[in-house]
Amino acid sequence: MPRQSAALDRATPEAIARAALDLVDEEGPQALNLRALAERLGVSHTTVHRRCGSTLAGLVDLCTDHLAAQLPRVPPGTPWAEGTRIRFTALYELLTRHPGLVALRGARPWLSRELLARLVEPQLAANIAAGMAPDRAVAGYRQMYLFTLGAAGFVEHRDPAGATARTRTALAALDPGEFPVLTGHLDAVLPALTDHEVFTTGLHALIEGARP
Repeated sequence: MPRQSAALDRATPEAIARAALDLVDEEGPQALNLRALAERLGVSHTTVHRRCGSTLAGLVDLCTDHLAAQLPRVPPGTPWAEGTRIRFTALYELLTRHPGLVALRGARPWLSRELLARLVEPQLAANIAAGMAPDRAVAGYRQMYLFTLGAAGFVEHRDPAGATARTRTALAALDPGEFPVLTGHLDAVLPALTDHEVFTTGLHALIEGARP
């Protein structure tokens, strides 16, 4: 086993976050635990424990911060609607690359410092600067945030062909007399399972509805 200082050097917060995301991406959210993560990093599970605590929540917070740090900073002077689209589209793209993270967080608030600094604070500030009252600024943000999480977490983008095949099989087993729309309009139903346009058009509608 490597020296404790060497192990801590290798198990940096960034390294832990990357390894945790790789584990979740490859094996699913149920595979994430301290021991499995320690094996990937070549350190003891107590080393991982020292970095992020003994609970899964600490690991997930590290992953959230790691991803949130990749969110863009919208340049000053960017029109409100465009800045809003940039922020939430970037969040959506990060989460669709790591959909297991949404499942791991569940209903826990996403309050990591990086997410607050890169998304929440600047979006609320932009909403208020655009003329929204504080309560309306928060409500508009919340709608777009929850929509983004839902679109990223419940639509299958990592294996679209597999999702389509599984759904086609399930729909083929339905009684057309009981489910005439689902069985009779497969060409319309199946593409919506993996279509990024579902998010794009929905976000556009929310932005237009919230426009000051």
